Amino acid sequence: MKTDDLVALLAREPSPAPARRDARRRFVLGLVAGTAASTALMFVLLGVRPDLSTVIHDPVFWVRLALPSAVAVAALLVSLRLSRPAARIGTPRWVALGLPFLLAWMLAAIVLGGAEAAQRGALVLGHTWKVCSVLITLLSLPSIVAVFWGIRGMAPVRLRLAGAAAGLLAGAIAAMGYCFHCPEMAPPFWAIWYVVGMLAAAGIGALAGPRWLRW
Repeated sequence: MKTDDLVALLAREPSPAPARRDARRRFVLGLVAGTAASTALMFVLLGVRPDLSTVIHDPVFWVRLALPSAVAVAALLVSLRLSRPAARIGTPRWVALGLPFLLAWMLAAIVLGGAEAAQRGALVLGHTWKVCSVLITLLSLPSIVAVFWGIRGMAPVRLRLAGAAAGLLAGAIAAMGYCFHCPEMAPPFWAIWYVVGMLAAAGIGALAGPRWLRW
């Protein structure tokens, strides 16, 4: 084949674009499947709280839901960047990832500071502190598997960090679903135990990343 003919053939049939679209489609499919699986697991194992129709009128319910929702969005952006070889995450994404935690802890500190000393233990521990983080971590497992599957098709290179971001994304998705079951409304409670559950999922992702994300 002549050089001119080869150049013309390559120009007519570029391959990177379809592959990129396929990778993005696979990631979206994994994200949707993981969210659906974690949500379904929550409904089957736990169910929604019986007073949900009443509690949704409480602004604290939506503030609590905003914590994992904001973490999920930030972790999604970081995961997408880490899924591309040589792509920089950038300071704004790191700030977006840390800001929800900081705001939740600030709110928890304000609530604890205004409470009587005898009430602070109950505000932090509630009635379900022993199981809250464990349940969030458990609910995150289907999302971890599905999100890992999606990211693996996008050729990540920093596997441990990408795994941690994917795990945090899965943990945030699980915490969002758990909000519809959890009876605890005190900011000090969910600012601690929701975060522990999400970080536990991130830890699982970090441990699994070098093996599961290798391509």
